[in-house]
Amino acid sequence: MKKNILMAVVLLMTITSCSDGIMNYLNRDTSNPAVSVVPAKFSISDAIVSTAFTTISGSYAWYSSCYTEQEFGTGNNQFRNAELRLKSEVAAATTYNNEWNSTYGNVANLKSIIEKTSAGGLNDGQTDILGIAQVLLAVNFGILTDLHGDIPCSEAGLGSAVLNPKLDSQESVYTEILSLLDSGIANLQSSTENYVGSQDVLLKGSASSWAALAYAFKARFLLHTCYRNSSVYSQVITAANSAIQNGFDGVTLSFFNGETQDNPWSAFWWSREYTGSSATVVDLMNARKDNRVTPYNTQLFKDGNGQYGTPGNEVQAGLTGELNAPSWLENGGRPINVFTKSELYFILAEAKLRSGQDATEDFKTAVIAAFNEAEVANTIGYGTDNPEPIADFDNNGADYAAGLSVTLEEVMIQKYLSQIVDQQIEAYNDIRRCKALGEKFVVLQNPLNTQNGVNYWPERYPYGNSSVISNPTIEAAFHDVDIYTDLIWLYGGSK
Repeated sequence: MKKNILMAVVLLMTITSCSDGIMNYLNRDTSNPAVSVVPAKFSISDAIVSTAFTTISGSYAWYSSCYTEQEFGTGNNQFRNAELRLKSEVAAATTYNNEWNSTYGNVANLKSIIEKTSAGGLNDGQTDILGIAQVLLAVNFGILTDLHGDIPCSEAGLGSAVLNPKLDSQESVYTEILSLLDSGIANLQSSTENYVGSQDVLLKGSASSWAALAYAFKARFLLHTCYRNSSVYSQVITAANSAIQNGFDGVTLSFFNGETQDNPWSAFWWSREYTGSSATVVDLMNARKDNRVTPYNTQLFKDGNGQYGTPGNEVQAGLTGELNAPSWLENGGRPINVFTKSELYFILAEAKLRSGQDATEDFKTAVIAAFNEAEVANTIGYGTDNPEPIADFDNNGADYAAGLSVTLEEVMIQKYLSQIVDQQIEAYNDIRRCKALGEKFVVLQNPLNTQNGVNYWPERYPYGNSSVISNPTIEAAFHDVDIYTDLIWLYGGSK
């Protein structure tokens, strides 16, 4: 009897033990482990690609291209509505909602990576990954605040811990951006081991290359503050020179092949044909005998009879499809420019000119780099053994640069022309920044920018709809901000 009882107890203990083990795995998706247990390096790839593909090159940039007039919104669609400056398009919370959500998804991912690679975290000591995450977080916050003004920052991306993050002032966000870049640079420069490895699809785990990129972004974001800090130019020059000294030569995301993986601009073009060439760019190029006008103003559109149209009245042409377009939109294999060499040298040239220094060599280097970047964008099969030009393009950037005057106006115009491939967000920043400084170097031509004496050119972007309908603080800010009259803090406003 005692023997039977003992066996029963052992059996019960075995069943209980097995049940505990089974219970530990119930409702657990072992194929998709919790973010908290995923090593940081496996999250960094998504952060890199999403930042480049969506935040830098998504709808934020596409709409900027209409506002900067570097491209022209065509057809009977939302880009045509943006071209017409319709409030229902450019002032709607739904217009930028996808990019708003995706970018804040990046913020959450990057904050998680930073937590894991900081002291006491899952990947404590992996300073290369920590530095990369800090640089990327600065970039995501930078684009968000440059476009929207005051944004959730300190409480953003914390998940259920803070469901309705507060708005931080743009001034405090910029303090955080520059702090993140400095911390990122320090961590990258102190890194002695490559923990990120092949998960770094941008710079292949090179801490020095990431430090150079961080310095380039620091130069950009410091320059943005020049209206608020007129003495910032020496810091801009120092940061730009540090990028160069660390080997900066432009950074691109280059894994597109034009077949199974397409550049976002080309994918957008092929699916909708929403963009065409703008007379604002064509006129500037023609006035300078700039041969980049040939690939920029190429006959890609066809009219109802299947014939190529010719540029004329742009608003009417945009409605009928009789409009030219940049030839590189046909090139799905071209890389995304994360930060161009030309931009860094244009930044350096501007800062030197504003400081009373000679900028001749920096300007020349910037223009030649811009021609090289346009040639890459205009080449099918970039990165393959047999790349082919998509249109006639004579790379004579050195001769072209030699014929230009090194003035602040020409620096800003050439920078604007260099940004027509996929750097329109920064062109939008430059136009607003120069306007705040009382300067108008690029003259916008869309007659609908002003209607009945009222400004219809957006000075900022509205907040994303997902936050407007769920966060009372964002909802109040959305209704309180007029995108046509309320400047962001960087350029003279208060929010």
